[in-house]
Amino acid sequence: MLSGIGDECAHRGVDLTSWTRGGGRARSGRPGLADRKGPRPPCLAARLELRDLVFVAQGEPLDGTDAGTLRGRRLNRTRNKTFGFVFQQFFLTPNATVLENVVLPLKIAGVGRAERKRRGLAALAELDMQDKAKNKATALSGGQKQRAVIARALVNDPQVIFADEPTGNLDSQTGAVVEDILFRLNREHGITLIVVTHDDDLAARCDRRIQIRDGVIVSEEGRAA
Repeated sequence: MLSGIGDECAHRGVDLTSWTRGGGRARSGRPGLADRKGPRPPCLAARLELRDLVFVAQGEPLDGTDAGTLRGRRLNRTRNKTFGFVFQQFFLTPNATVLENVVLPLKIAGVGRAERKRRGLAALAELDMQDKAKNKATALSGGQKQRAVIARALVNDPQVIFADEPTGNLDSQTGAVVEDILFRLNREHGITLIVVTHDDDLAARCDRRIQIRDGVIVSEEGRAA
């Protein structure tokens, strides 16, 4: 289920990676394994072989397709429609409002303004952030920024969310809240989560854990849902 894992895919010292497919939970662990630009070499996400996942983007089945082989419009549609991304560093546009940040994937997808607003507010409501919609991103706390990022990942109704150290910049209490949110999204929406983390406690909550060292899988625990 994982392919192309070598020295180019994981930094030296990679510690813990875990993931789950289908309706289950997924976590993986280490910066450099998830990439801002979505599926493309050399990151781990780019090399996920979807042979036993059935992802559909714009009606095009990706079952059995290595995401790293996607090109052009199909790659862009897949990245926009099928995957959501949560980053340790947030990557919010600082002077834009929270709502403007959240609806960016919809704007890229060509969704109309009224529908963008409706879906953006719904995603923020899912994260109890609707009252921050008009706030500038710079006015948010770390936990609020991460919630906004999760709302942005959720707004296009993705089948998979890649989360790169989602609690890495948060205190333990706020991080626990963010973890619970991600697990709830998996449980209630059936979203597969692939999470890069150094956090053993976070990894222990996962259905499946894959440990990578020096670019090589050294152990695997748990079962895919």
